Amino acid sequence: MVAKQHNKNTRLSLTFDLAIIDLDNTLYNANSGVFQRMDERMNRYIQTHVQLLESEANDLRLDYWQRYGTTLRGLMLHHGIDAEHFLHDVHDINAHELLTPDSLLEHALSHFPCRKVIHTNGTKEHAKRILHALNITDHFSKIYDIRFNHYQPKPCEVTLAMLLEKEKTEARRTLVVDDMPDNLSVARKLGMKTCWVHDDPDKSTNDWDYSVARFHDFLPL
Repeated sequence: MVAKQHNKNTRLSLTFDLAIIDLDNTLYNANSGVFQRMDERMNRYIQTHVQLLESEANDLRLDYWQRYGTTLRGLMLHHGIDAEHFLHDVHDINAHELLTPDSLLEHALSHFPCRKVIHTNGTKEHAKRILHALNITDHFSKIYDIRFNHYQPKPCEVTLAMLLEKEKTEARRTLVVDDMPDNLSVARKLGMKTCWVHDDPDKSTNDWDYSVARFHDFLPL
């Protein structure tokens, strides 16, 4: 197994016991329409339950996401929103209409030489629907969702340490794959290896162990 390490323009072998892999914008591209539908549903939810105008709801959604890691966290802290009611509503997006089986992604996952789990700020139900639409469900042994640590979102050192303990794996034998540098920073602090998934050529030089434009760029030797 090799990956392109963009900052050195080389290919390096990967030998890990566990890969903790993000879902949204890591295994599929945000431009697929999934994010747009979720954002629209969150805005409507905020309009209805916090009683704001559309533009105000959008501003609040972004503000809470930037401050707390998820919009949900802000709504829970400041408005007493029920987490499960919110999560079921905003993830009801019919992902199968937007995503189709991805043979190249399936190929990359099938040659990934370690146990793989999903770690997402979304719900397990949402993750299952995404994985099913992409036809890659069988590649993952477990899904850790926003409920795993009482709705505490990534990045969170405590949550990631809990996940590592649950999987009974050493940090140095673990790779975290994510599109968000803040999440990777926590992983590196715990001693894990990191891979940044991004498609911005202006950010090809970075401090992570690996960086790939798409997860598909993990290729078999």
